[in-house]
Amino acid sequence: MTWQTSEYLQRLERPVLVIGAGGIGCELLKNLGLSGFKTIEVIDLDTIDVSNLNRQFLFRKQHVSKSKAEVATEAVKKMCPDLDIKFYHGSILSDEYDIKFFEKFMMVISALDNKKARYHVNRMCLAARVPLVESGTAGYLGQLSVVVKGKTSCYECEPQVIQKSFPGCTIRNTPSEPIHCIVWAKHLFNLLFGVHDPDDDIAPELESVGTSGADAKDLEAVKISTRKWAEDNEYDQTKIFDKLFNTDIQFLTTLTDLWKDRKKPTPVSYVDVCNQGEGSAARALANNEIWSLRAYVDTFYETLQLLHGRMKPGADGIPQTLTWDKDDEDAMKFVAAAANIRSHVFAIPLKSLFDIKSMAGNIIPAIATTNAIIAGMVVVEALKIANSQIDDLKTIFINTKPNFRGKIFVDTKPQTPQSTCYVCSERREVSLKVNVQKMTVGTLESKIIKDHFCFVQPDVMDTKLSTIVISSEDNLDDLLLKKLSELGISGGSQLEVDDFVQQFGKLYLNIVNDDTLNEDDFDIVADTGETEDTRKRRAEEDGVSVPKKARVAEAVLL
Repeated sequence: MTWQTSEYLQRLERPVLVIGAGGIGCELLKNLGLSGFKTIEVIDLDTIDVSNLNRQFLFRKQHVSKSKAEVATEAVKKMCPDLDIKFYHGSILSDEYDIKFFEKFMMVISALDNKKARYHVNRMCLAARVPLVESGTAGYLGQLSVVVKGKTSCYECEPQVIQKSFPGCTIRNTPSEPIHCIVWAKHLFNLLFGVHDPDDDIAPELESVGTSGADAKDLEAVKISTRKWAEDNEYDQTKIFDKLFNTDIQFLTTLTDLWKDRKKPTPVSYVDVCNQGEGSAARALANNEIWSLRAYVDTFYETLQLLHGRMKPGADGIPQTLTWDKDDEDAMKFVAAAANIRSHVFAIPLKSLFDIKSMAGNIIPAIATTNAIIAGMVVVEALKIANSQIDDLKTIFINTKPNFRGKIFVDTKPQTPQSTCYVCSERREVSLKVNVQKMTVGTLESKIIKDHFCFVQPDVMDTKLSTIVISSEDNLDDLLLKKLSELGISGGSQLEVDDFVQQFGKLYLNIVNDDTLNEDDFDIVADTGETEDTRKRRAEEDGVSVPKKARVAEAVLL
């Protein structure tokens, strides 16, 4: 091919970083090696789960519990013996993968499956001025985009599509977000009361053992399917509770490779919860409030008994199955209780019944073919970057139905950077609406700064008072329980947020007080600090329509 000049071939020898060795990552690594790229480094924190084997083709049954990055590296090396490929079994959020680490690569290709890591990689690539190829799939849908600092919009310029597809290994073994626990709880409902799919069993697999530590009795307890186990124990609430939240969790803690860069879960038993002495009164609690752990446990017990009672045998003697419906009060409370108990075990923020009801949508399965298609398209864009064809880069979407031109694959030119983006624009400001009398510093840090804005090690300062509110270095734990108002923060205050790890620049939060909000409630409004007239004029010049209030979305397309 005429475009394979000596200069181009030399550029193929420059290192490429691939983040993620799962569904898309397996296809991607194979494609890169066979397309002529000579130096690849891959990083992934996860280990291989049995549920990965049906679509992540580089893995086999004997690889279960091993590092995805390591096994994928070995498999691709066999296909391409001349390939210089190196792996890291770790989290891309770790301090060791700093700006200097990113700067050594010709490009970064992301095949991640969670919002926080994707936002972090987007910011690191912007700071290091390294092109980023971002991709994701959700069932039969897929997309890819390329981020080049100063030339294209970044990953956070536009609100992302709500995530509805989640890796099975994350759901079973390593949940990190409330939605992971909600999906797990919905699987549990189907396993106990509905038409159950063995592939969706929520129990850890026996083959997932990475290191010894559980005895044979414990292994046998987790090996049997959840449905069969419940039937054999006549749906005894205490036994089911202790299996799900104590025995299974203790087994997970023995898989040491899972917890090298994660906090281990904490098992809970029914006796332990009862000994805490908390009153339940779950029926009297509002649906928009966070209940006590005891209240969720009591709700789990009560709804488990009610739902099992509805599975009366039909004329053929076979118990009836139930279908989960968010408008079924018993079913909804069961899922909410199970999800929040699991969240407690994994130190994940709890959600109200109201929030869980709104989050519990249909779960879209991962499709191997979609992953393969997207991975092929990613390599095409990667080859353009290697050949310095920046102006030829495309944003590509895979749709389920043809558009008016009869195309399922739709490509467009990448958009230019959005002036309203608080990540890649020159002025990074947003308005943050909270109740300063009720919200604590701890909630500000965990729920807003880290969970919503995805900072890793934030430092927060009140610009008007010149006081430190949150520090990544100093021990200021005594401030976490204080209300914002106790630190002098009020409507009109401005908080400066910085992150030593990401180094993408400071973010300014302009505080708007709203006394009607609860402690955990907040509202984000994108704001560049410009007046409405200025923003309209800039929008007309850029040829884009900028809304007065552009809400920042929380989820991403996988």
